[in-house]
Formats: sequence, C-alpha cells, structure tokens
Amino acid sequence: MEDFRTFIARREEAARAFCRGDVSRVVDLSARTDPATFFGPDGKVVEGAEAVRKDYQSASGAFGPGGDCGFEVMQMTSDGDLGFWTGLQMAEVEVGGNRMPMTLRVTEVFRRENGNWTLIHRHADAQKPAT
Repeated sequence: MEDFRTFIARREEAARAFCRGDVSRVVDLSARTDPATFFGPDGKVVEGAEAVRKDYQSASGAFGPGGDCGFEVMQMTSDGDLGFWTGLQMAEVEVGGNRMPMTLRVTEVFRRENGNWTLIHRHADAQKPAT
C-alpha cells in the first residue's frame, strides 16, 4: 500500500496538472463511492462521488497550459484508512490568456478504496489579504 506522504506528493502533482487544464489525474485520485463532497472557492457545495468528479472536469476546462501551483502543508496525518492535509495552495493559473495568482486555504480528506488513497472531501476558499 502506498505511504500517505508519497500519496500527497502525487496529489500535489495532480493539482499542478489541474492548474494547467488537465483534470485526469485529479479525477483518477477522486472517490468512486459515496460519500464524497466538494466545497468550492465559489461557495458551491457538491455532493456525491460522480457529481464531484464531473464538477472537477468542468472547472479545469477554464485553465490554460501556462498555470502552476504548489501546496504549503500545515498539517497532515493518516490513521488506518483515513487521512487529511490542510494548508495553502498557491497557484498561478492562465485564464483567457491572462495569468492570475491565487492562494486557496485548503482542507482535503482521503480514504482508502480498494487499497488506494482517494479524495473524498475538498474544501477550498480564497485567502483574503491580511488587513
């Protein structure tokens, strides 16, 4: 079975691909069975494994190939068949030919399905500048 830290590195690579408009890696790592949820930066709540994967697919189409991102992990752990990480996702995405920086506050929860880690919950919202 894949070590959780190794999996999170693979998850970060999937996020980089997503920021370049390639959703396939994120979909591959996403849950196939319920429950699964996504609380997106736009405030939308998506429930159900199939609906979440479809939402990821539609969202990634907005990004061009010039994007990039990385994780700043603040907490991460796993115990048995559950794991999570929380922290910041710093991204620069290409939308309509323009590059846009963004920082998201992220919490992701994972469970093992058939021995493999899968993403069952993502909560991401825009980090507001400190005042």
